[in-house]
Amino acid sequence: MVIPDPTSTAPADRVSARPGDPPPAPRSRHPPSYPCTITHVRTTPRRYTLRHRTYLWLIDPDRPPRLPRALRGLARFDPRDHFTGDRTSVRAGLDDFLAGHGIRLDGGRVLMLTQARVFGYVFNPLTLYWCHGPDGRLRCVVAEVHNTYGGRHCYLLHPDTAGTARADKRFYVSPFFPVDGRYRMRVPPPDHRLDLTVHLDREGGRALTATVRGTRRAVSGAALLRLALRHPWAPLLASAAIRVHGIRLYLRGLPVQPRPHDHRTPENAP
Repeated sequence: MVIPDPTSTAPADRVSARPGDPPPAPRSRHPPSYPCTITHVRTTPRRYTLRHRTYLWLIDPDRPPRLPRALRGLARFDPRDHFTGDRTSVRAGLDDFLAGHGIRLDGGRVLMLTQARVFGYVFNPLTLYWCHGPDGRLRCVVAEVHNTYGGRHCYLLHPDTAGTARADKRFYVSPFFPVDGRYRMRVPPPDHRLDLTVHLDREGGRALTATVRGTRRAVSGAALLRLALRHPWAPLLASAAIRVHGIRLYLRGLPVQPRPHDHRTPENAP
């Protein structure tokens, strides 16, 4: 499956360069963003719905956007926010993670859906990387999950033709769920629409469904200002909202699960 790159100005059938092909068109200075609604529906042990609006970026980590100096505080993509946090670039961290699982992209293109730092703060509950080989074909997807305790963990996914993949839960996220169960993730690459779904199935049935729905928007300087005004300090508000909803659930009597000793950096198994 060859996937067009929404961050490129090149036509869709010119995604991958082959020997003898002319050079690809230059990338846009303004990668797309997706104003979106994120919804969590918890079904056990008590039904509860959390919903908030934000916006995500779809970028090429090899060529992060160059914003005007006056706007750089509104969107920064920092390597320390991803993977081990000690690599010189996000792409280097991704390549190291994939190499640990025997995967090489051989220079293939990556699309990264993420939250940017805003005025120095970032919280990325989920960052997705669609990883392609040099022929433009999708080789895998990496789902990088962060919890509110400063921890992070990556899941290596091999979606089917419908964009669906499964993975055992290995990382402590919600204080009300232990580290058990299995995820079913629908992660088709974004185009005009962003449409992601994550189910958590535990013994006894479905425990949680999370969805991300949005529509692609080109981001010029003026559009970025509008997004920032509509969703001021979006990462901080998202982090605060999760904590507020957690307090509400605790006050409603949901028992807190003990955190495992490796809740910050569990072994990055697939």
